[in-house]
Amino acid sequence: MGSTGGLALVMSGGGARAAYQVGVLRMLGRRFPHFAPPILTGVSAGAINAAFLAAKPGDFETRSAALQSLWSRLTPEQVYRIGTLDLARNVLQTGLKLVSGGLVRTRRRYALVDTSPLRELLQRELGSTDGRLPGIEQNIAAERLRSVAITASNYTTGQSITFIQGHGADVWESGHRRTTPCSLRVEHVMASASLPLLFPAVKVEQHWYGDGGIRLTAPLSPAVHLGARAILAISTRYNRTPTEAREPVVQDYPPIAQMAGVLLNAIFLDLFDADAITLERMNRLVAMLPPDERGSLHTVDLLILRPSRDLGKMANEYEARLPRALRFMTRGLGTRETRSNDLLSLIMFQQDYLQRLIELGEQDAEQRFDEVESFLERTGTHPER
Repeated sequence: MGSTGGLALVMSGGGARAAYQVGVLRMLGRRFPHFAPPILTGVSAGAINAAFLAAKPGDFETRSAALQSLWSRLTPEQVYRIGTLDLARNVLQTGLKLVSGGLVRTRRRYALVDTSPLRELLQRELGSTDGRLPGIEQNIAAERLRSVAITASNYTTGQSITFIQGHGADVWESGHRRTTPCSLRVEHVMASASLPLLFPAVKVEQHWYGDGGIRLTAPLSPAVHLGARAILAISTRYNRTPTEAREPVVQDYPPIAQMAGVLLNAIFLDLFDADAITLERMNRLVAMLPPDERGSLHTVDLLILRPSRDLGKMANEYEARLPRALRFMTRGLGTRETRSNDLLSLIMFQQDYLQRLIELGEQDAEQRFDEVESFLERTGTHPER
């Protein structure tokens, strides 16, 4: 197999922040010609990047360059419908349902925006004519890929479902998590990336699904269950210093935008870091056991790459350039009353903001080149400078 043994590439959520991951991926493809992780996992917007890398042909450098090209030309109109009438209709219908106590009948799609443009974009970019993603099967057959996992939240049952395509899948199930081997489709990607309340739920077979980060309490677990011995994870959350963490980002009563941003961070990003801490603790415990007493347990080498800047604060610089209707709506939620617009950064699919994130991701990865190189050598990849 041309790919590296048990190396997994794991990408977290974060809406438009996933453009940061693209910059990191571009650096990996450009600087490490032999980089070829056989396991790809993604959740939320990270699922879009994982599906793209899994479905496109060529080596990693070719695929990462194509992904950068896609994100660099992305516009809000390609992700959701943003006309004034569309937004007003969605808000009014949901509001009428709420204030009438359910007496007023409206359509059953409760979301701020319509994401049908994103579906059309994914179908086109992933080479899908009927929802299937044939490129994934082709890459698995060509041994460029072993398995890919995309996680979504089942609104119908409340479970976290990880959809897996490929070899070596360790099928598992617990009270709120389970895996489903399948042939991945555009619907699986759309479901995983469906931000709660902002984007509409997606129907997969008989159930309705939303963003995969909602119930995935252990975001690294799909990679571990797929046999990863090493994980390279890309987070979209800036790791604040203790001093920065104590600084208030609002002066008065917190607006809806601030509270929503805190909640969404707890869903998409906090659990990612918490799971990394848990994995490191497990590694230390396993290392303390004599080799003949470890059984199936083994350590998993982990490296997390993350932003060197607060992507929410960066979003403030581009708020005035949002499409008029969306800008009017988000300002009503209080996006101008907070200095860290985490909510805004999730839906800011503007070319200038996305390009800034891509550049930052590539710069941050370059800054940690030696660390990445050492990590890849430990996992069996011997990159060429």
